[in-house]
Amino acid sequence: MKRIYPFLFVFLWSTGFIGARFGLPFSEPLSFLLIRYLCVIVLMTTIAVLSRAPWPQQPSQWWHIGISGLLIHAIYLGGVFLSIKHGLPAGISALVVGMQPLLTAASAGWLLGERVNARQWAGLTLGFIGLALVVSGKLGVGAELGPMLIPALVALLGITAGTLYQKRFCTGFDLRTGSVIQFGSSAIVTAVAIALFTEFQITWTGQFVFALGWLVLVLSIGAISLLNLLIHSGSAVNVASLFYLTPLSTALIAWFAFGETLPPLSLVGMVLAVGGVYLVVRR
Repeated sequence: MKRIYPFLFVFLWSTGFIGARFGLPFSEPLSFLLIRYLCVIVLMTTIAVLSRAPWPQQPSQWWHIGISGLLIHAIYLGGVFLSIKHGLPAGISALVVGMQPLLTAASAGWLLGERVNARQWAGLTLGFIGLALVVSGKLGVGAELGPMLIPALVALLGITAGTLYQKRFCTGFDLRTGSVIQFGSSAIVTAVAIALFTEFQITWTGQFVFALGWLVLVLSIGAISLLNLLIHSGSAVNVASLFYLTPLSTALIAWFAFGETLPPLSLVGMVLAVGGVYLVVRR
């Protein structure tokens, strides 16, 4: 059963970009995320209380879990949503965030003591080339990309740092209570950001409610729980390499749901990226 977790995670994580596409036309990005976090907190607190899930015993555990959640949720998701809302082409956003496996591998040695061998480096490089080919047809031309790139770069640093931080400091926490703490810290920081830099704005439509429900149940509970399990049980480099497959899966879902075309070069890139991930995770 555990062997399907990586594939299930990739599929569920990929649907987050589709959910954002449905919901962002009706909401300011940080407002969307704040409502999402609050819904998850209420739901997971109820589940934790009813199931009598254990809470962390040491204040340091609360701190570390909260920091990891802040990096993985508030920083990463905030950056992605802001870049999409401000017009950064999805291909470039995927390409920027897709650098995460290489950045993780470069940091895992001196932060976690994980050894990345030559085969894994080759797989990481091959995966990035494949990712670049997949999104090459969606990069857009002539856009003023400078200001739009900043949120995507912040998202890249957030998800990379969050994966490494959680692997080092947050092993073994309960997924139910841990989710409450992670999304709690994210909600606080996001609410402060809204108060300082923007205003809370949501237009409640059926499409927005559907997108919100999907992101809460499927992404914030399903995909994040799988990500936490994968981080606990595998190396940071192996887990990070799965993010190469997310744009591929997203492209396939967009082709099926919205009729978006897949040029031949993208298909070649998919094959290369899958091959790269295989080289990384193969024992």
